[in-house]
Amino acid sequence: MTRVGSLPPAPRFGYTLMTEQSGPKELVDYAIAADRIGFDLAVCSDHYSPWLTSQGHAPYAWATLGAVAHATERIELATYVTCPTVRYHPAVVAQKAATLQLLADGRFTLGLGSGENLNEHVVGAGWPAIADRHRMLVEAIEVIRSLLTGELIDYSGEYFQVDSARLWDVPDELELAVAAGGGRAIEAFAPLADHLVATEPSAELVDTWNAAAPDKQIGSGARAIGQIPICWNPDSAEQAKELAYQQFRWFGGGWAVNADLPTPAGFAGASRFVRPDDVADAIPCGPDLDAIVEAIRPFWEAGFTDIAVVQVGDQWQQRFLDEAAGPLLEKLRRAAPTGSGTTPGSAG
Repeated sequence: MTRVGSLPPAPRFGYTLMTEQSGPKELVDYAIAADRIGFDLAVCSDHYSPWLTSQGHAPYAWATLGAVAHATERIELATYVTCPTVRYHPAVVAQKAATLQLLADGRFTLGLGSGENLNEHVVGAGWPAIADRHRMLVEAIEVIRSLLTGELIDYSGEYFQVDSARLWDVPDELELAVAAGGGRAIEAFAPLADHLVATEPSAELVDTWNAAAPDKQIGSGARAIGQIPICWNPDSAEQAKELAYQQFRWFGGGWAVNADLPTPAGFAGASRFVRPDDVADAIPCGPDLDAIVEAIRPFWEAGFTDIAVVQVGDQWQQRFLDEAAGPLLEKLRRAAPTGSGTTPGSAG
């Protein structure tokens, strides 16, 4: 007989604060609503530009999250994700992450990744090759971990130098999640991070993490945090499909394309042959909440512990939160395995 304590935890469901499609005040209001409705976590993108000009926004994620931390009470927060290597120096990321964790009373997870050219090229430092980006991220994690001790540190690496730096306001704990889309990246980052971030519902990614970090098994101490776009519309699947095409056709390019294109115009050009039906094949569109549940199901079947939805488009965001989010959460929690009821790594 399987003991209850040995079961994996029930998956948790999140809401995405998508800075590319909403202004900062709206994002704070959406986070307050997500907290009230009962989402387990809110993840926030950290972009300097939207993917497409039609999305129309890119407020500063860290100022927004500071306001969200103050305005919410229960919901966990995370960056999804921050690149601590080009646009930001890792010493600066460590300071703002420590401050945000204090503001959030321990509800924040620092999600990190190797970044996209779209957001990082703006500081004029160039865009490194993927192998260099991975090595830079390893060094950045070392810097951030060192500074979070609250000790005075010096660091001299191949890419980063830190000179007599100390964080003066340090939380008791701050966990790191790292985005990785392949085996090599997971093998490099799993020993350094606490949790995995991935956008593909792949059991292979979870298995690779568990093999690379046997002391941090996903579902038992470590989390696998996924994300999926949806385009709920109460009236028309066709309207939803058109909005998803207008706002999210960049999504089909794949990570190799998304990481390297430098501007929204580049994404517009790369996606010019994408059709609305192509987008709808990848993103559930329309009023059917059961179809959205079935689109999310592969994540928990692959072993993901946390899945955040992205409601595409700002114009239906409030109505989604008012009318659909609560019933969707009920359906998801009924459909998902109940597990042991213990959430690894959860705050409070």
